[in-house]
Amino acid sequence: MMGSTLKEKMAALPKERQEKIEARAVELIAEEMTLQELRNKLNLTQAHMAELLGIRQEGISRLEKRTDMLLSTLRTYVESMGGDLELVVKFPELPPVRLREVSEMTIESGETARNRRSKSRRSLAHA
Repeated sequence: MMGSTLKEKMAALPKERQEKIEARAVELIAEEMTLQELRNKLNLTQAHMAELLGIRQEGISRLEKRTDMLLSTLRTYVESMGGDLELVVKFPELPPVRLREVSEMTIESGETARNRRSKSRRSLAHA
């Protein structure tokens, strides 16, 4: 029995089914991106991100290569691109849960949003 390629199997499906599969593949690919891929998708350069965050371009390069960072650093990076960071926890036996404590910005007493951004920029500079 000869095997067939994915291309052959796709070609044998009805056109409507092929389109649904291709659309879902695009969705799945979009769900998983690196920070660099996300920045590129938004047509932002490292130099522009550095300007937005008040750090040098080299800091953006280092940040995008990191595999471990503070949530506050990630939040600042995402917000500077115009997005919002949410943290969702998934367990097999439960529906997805959005964690409020880390997803929402809370202002500690006496701390302004500007001070918080300044602190985050300093942490990005050391990334």
